[in-house]
Amino acid sequence: MTKTVLGVIGGSGVYDIDGLENAHWERLRSPFGEPSDAMLFGTLKGVDMVFLPRHGRGHIQTPSSINYRANIDVLKRAGVTDILSISACGSFREELPPGMFVLVDQFIDRTFAREKSFFGPGLVAHVSMAHPVCPKLVDALEAAAKEEGIGHKRGGTYLAMEGPQFSSYAESMLYRQWGCDVIGMTNMPEAKLAREAELPYATVAMVTDFDCWHPDHDNVTVEAVVKIMTSNAAKARALVKRVAPKLGPVRQLSPLKIETCLDTALITAPDKRDPHMIAMLDAVAGRVLKA
Repeated sequence: MTKTVLGVIGGSGVYDIDGLENAHWERLRSPFGEPSDAMLFGTLKGVDMVFLPRHGRGHIQTPSSINYRANIDVLKRAGVTDILSISACGSFREELPPGMFVLVDQFIDRTFAREKSFFGPGLVAHVSMAHPVCPKLVDALEAAAKEEGIGHKRGGTYLAMEGPQFSSYAESMLYRQWGCDVIGMTNMPEAKLAREAELPYATVAMVTDFDCWHPDHDNVTVEAVVKIMTSNAAKARALVKRVAPKLGPVRQLSPLKIETCLDTALITAPDKRDPHMIAMLDAVAGRVLKA
């Protein structure tokens, strides 16, 4: 029997989680560098939880400067079994207005200035990203959103852009033609790295505004966006409190078999593997590298 340890990565506006029992902040070290911040450990509704503010408390990291590898690595070191990502986003659809939560199930990665893999020369691996989110987690999120009365949509494609600038009008129109639903700057390579670490992952994309394709975009004020972000953050905290008991203290495996995805991903012959990389990957891939 394996216990659930829910990892929550908080995005813009979500820098802590209230209501945790035995709450304490602790910073773990990573061979991949400094994570965004210390992590908040505690128990919520009988479920162990670890919270990491993606941008750091006080929002000190840009989307491009976040050390995504270190973040996922320390979550794995902390014993996290599943990751819930909370992220602000813009909308490409009239039917996804500000305040709506989108339970994303696909990504298009347009980032280019980030380390996107734990693996590399000396230790090569290729994991599947055909189905990047875990349906078990999405089921729990959907049920929690319904109970909490949060407007939401299950399914959608998240366009990950590099930032920190927002898109041009031409880019926004292109992404709409591609069939994208929301746009953000942080879920890639986060979702890819979670998969490499054999951690089931799901994201809640919180719509703050319409992207610049929308005719009313130029009329949106900073005050209006801040108001939506504050409201979204409160709803996100309520959602986490609802979803924790739905996952429960006794963990259920992902139907995608994410927990063992490295079994068929490692390519480098055992006698050719770089010892330094093996040491760095003790948490991320120790299950298969020590076998």
